[in-house]
Amino acid sequence: MSASTSQNQRIAVIGLGSMGYGMATSLKRAGHTVTGCDVSADAVARFVKDGGAGATTPAEAAKGADIVVSVVVNAAQTEAILFGKEGVAETLPKDSVFISSATMDPDVARRLAKQLEATGRNYLDAPISGGAQRAAQGELTILASGSPAAFAKARPALDAMAAKLYELGDAAGQGAAFKMINQLLAGVHIAAASEAIAFAAKQGLDIRKVYEVITASAGNSWMFENRMPHVLDGDYTPRSAVEIFVKDLGIIQDMARSARFPVPVSAAALQMFLMTSAAGMGRDDDASVARMYAQVTGVKLPGDK
Repeated sequence: MSASTSQNQRIAVIGLGSMGYGMATSLKRAGHTVTGCDVSADAVARFVKDGGAGATTPAEAAKGADIVVSVVVNAAQTEAILFGKEGVAETLPKDSVFISSATMDPDVARRLAKQLEATGRNYLDAPISGGAQRAAQGELTILASGSPAAFAKARPALDAMAAKLYELGDAAGQGAAFKMINQLLAGVHIAAASEAIAFAAKQGLDIRKVYEVITASAGNSWMFENRMPHVLDGDYTPRSAVEIFVKDLGIIQDMARSARFPVPVSAAALQMFLMTSAAGMGRDDDASVARMYAQVTGVKLPGDK
């Protein structure tokens, strides 16, 4: 890789939420010229204060960029950023690359890639995993698929953002499909962990001791270990919101229905996230599923009044 390819790329990051902000700072730390854009003017101002550049629209951010990294919630937002009014397709130079990190249906990823590639730009389907802390450290896991040209153009950004990069195919959609399998498991594991901790409380057990025992036992999962401290502390500040899994497990159901493939366990998990959202906790941390179990069964968890 030449120095001109690896250093001082012009990169736009669209979406400066908890993940996008960390990704933008990792790119800046790697020596790239980074412009941030977000619907929140405060988020852009914060990035500018931290030494980045700011833009008010995706089109402005993408002007002259070698790489655009899109870190938004879903396919609809991704499509709007690409092709909506003042979208990046208006100004993104030919042969540059759009890196899409949103979790979406693989069929939609394929459609968006085809539309953008028809204009002479590259599209890399690159959903992410790892959380806000790893994003800020440049240590994400990225599940990517796309053409060799898209990978080549995106490499400087991928190197700055990822500790693990999986190259999963030469066409968009494969990365999205891998991410959906991850989200199926993640959603089921959060729901199961929430059920277990609330059931333990119902048994009158010391749930801090339950956490200690389970994390040293075969029943442990990454989600149990990561999310249940939120329940123990009664802190449901959203690191990842309930609505994320309402969306993602909903996509799983749509994909499974189209494939005529039964997914009853993830369907049950979806109902718990839906119930939690309907109870007014949709924007709270996804460990709030445990609060839903507690409310339904009369269990008292830490932080309950």
